[in-house]
Amino acid sequence: MKYHIWTEGCQMNVADSRRLGSALEHLGYTFTAKPDDADVIVLNTCVVRQSAENKAYGRLHSIRPLKDKNPDLVINLMGCLVGVRGAEKLQEKLPFVDVFSPPSDPGPLIAYLTQDEDYLAETTATQNRFAVMDGDIVLPEHERGRLVSAFIPVVYGCSHACTYCIIPYKRGIERSRPVGEIVAEARSLAAQGVKEITLLGQIVDRYGKDVDDGPNLAALLHLLHEVDGLERIRFLTSHPNYFGEDIMEAVAELPKVMPHIEVPIQAGDDRVLENMKRGYTRDDYRKLVGKIRSKIPGVSIATDVIVGFPGETEEQFMQTYNLLAELKMDVAHLARYSPREGTVSERRMEDDVPAEEKMRRFRMLEELQEGIVAGINARYLGEPVEVLFEEKVKGRWRGRTPTNKLVFVESDEDLRGRLVTVRVTWTGPWSMQASLIQSPTPIVLQ
Repeated sequence: MKYHIWTEGCQMNVADSRRLGSALEHLGYTFTAKPDDADVIVLNTCVVRQSAENKAYGRLHSIRPLKDKNPDLVINLMGCLVGVRGAEKLQEKLPFVDVFSPPSDPGPLIAYLTQDEDYLAETTATQNRFAVMDGDIVLPEHERGRLVSAFIPVVYGCSHACTYCIIPYKRGIERSRPVGEIVAEARSLAAQGVKEITLLGQIVDRYGKDVDDGPNLAALLHLLHEVDGLERIRFLTSHPNYFGEDIMEAVAELPKVMPHIEVPIQAGDDRVLENMKRGYTRDDYRKLVGKIRSKIPGVSIATDVIVGFPGETEEQFMQTYNLLAELKMDVAHLARYSPREGTVSERRMEDDVPAEEKMRRFRMLEELQEGIVAGINARYLGEPVEVLFEEKVKGRWRGRTPTNKLVFVESDEDLRGRLVTVRVTWTGPWSMQASLIQSPTPIVLQ
């Protein structure tokens, strides 16, 4: 019996798919990269933008002929397209789908395959849908001995409710995982050769705030720093309102915690930020960036920006443009506003910025950011940097610096999972090339 998982969207979906694959292999299934060969096909979906939702429906209909050819094929639709309460409506629309699973919830599929209703009832009753699998997680067979960097969810859902965001409606309210489960999963992954973990949350710096007297993110970082075998720890995504000095100090003090922060601004105009219900001002964000840079030497900072939010004028857009030009961020994830059904902005605000204007603003920021990052990366030219190598792509080894810069190296040696100091020989806005300074010390992935 074979399974195939197609994953679209965020890192949380990647983590969910990996742990679902582990659960299926526990039942005796084996992975196949070819959906035509599978007995179970899982589509783990994203709907944060319309393009992602369209892609999910396109994928669904592309596999329908497989179901027509083989009625015993099990098709499982999972993730944000289903949401926490959306299965019933989809069942009428997609009658060829056998199982509908909310985000981060293996219960419906495992119960369907095992015909174990008690399992479904048990997992549905828990806050953490993956509780039955957490802790001593066994990586899917095709990733064992190969996976260098892995994601660990620490906060599910979100209760912040920005006006444009569909996540609270699809993933439910904010729920922090027990600290013991997180540390146990980190230890299990490290024992299987994983060298780097990234802690995930829609607002990761709110970890523990929904639990009375529970540890916060800074405390969690200190605990994970003690896990043997781990070389690097990252976390995302942060919110400006909750990124406190205790987190900054943990990043600065703990060698394993990488000096790379993802803290979105979304817009650089106060009125637009207010309409987005972000809870801070342009100047608040500017001061936060300054404080992060003063507390964490050599830090890199990434941000997110949405252009064309309802009502955004040219003057308001230029406020965003000018702020990015001033702050010179290492990364700016850019998106054009896309109304999502059921959100406050979709229900109460007119999507009045034309598509071509959204694209023009997007291109302006893209060009600005390309120049900024090219300048930042040029400072690395000729410098030694430490890189954790993950895999070989088109004949070159790919890895990342502590500040999350992408580096490629040509080498006949096996660099997977190794921390190697290299010298940068070429820089561009999106990646860098380097050469080995000396032969790396051999390391064996378990």
